[in-house]
Amino acid sequence: MTNLPVDGTPLAADPLTRAVLEIDEYSAGLGWDQPARLFALVDTAKLRAQEPSLAAQLGIDDSTTASLTPVEQDEIPAGVPLDEFLATIAWPDAVSGCALTVERLMLPPSAEDSEPAGMDEAQLATWVAEHPDRQEVRMTVAVLRDGRRESALRLREKDSTSEVLTGSALVPGLADALAATFEG
Repeated sequence: MTNLPVDGTPLAADPLTRAVLEIDEYSAGLGWDQPARLFALVDTAKLRAQEPSLAAQLGIDDSTTASLTPVEQDEIPAGVPLDEFLATIAWPDAVSGCALTVERLMLPPSAEDSEPAGMDEAQLATWVAEHPDRQEVRMTVAVLRDGRRESALRLREKDSTSEVLTGSALVPGLADALAATFEG
């Protein structure tokens, strides 16, 4: 038995989880070593009613069952730290939420014991990149205006739709940064 409908997108009961998995699957189709990508999450029915030409361009019609539609935004500027870039974003009211997909290296918690003291940010990045237990991971994190959150993690060594982990608290720092784009 499979968890995939005919279009290949993983099944999920919650609309936010479905949107995160749709973005993860889209990103997986682009391959690894990609830049971070930002998405607006919009109400599909409102998009069809208020922006029919955009909905048609995105392949959304009356048969579309998703209640949230991810809309990829312009490319994130190279050389700008992600936290600084996110601090510049303000979403219009029509946007229900946002999502970000980003690739990072991560280490298991046991690696903390072997971390050399006194490293600056560049030295730490080099140490992580050279660590034998490092894992490449693609994180897709989404937040809605009402505070709901969802994440999907895909390890490069287990690059399969059936191996994607989901949960609302997997990447809390990134979720907090995305939620802050709706404040103010």
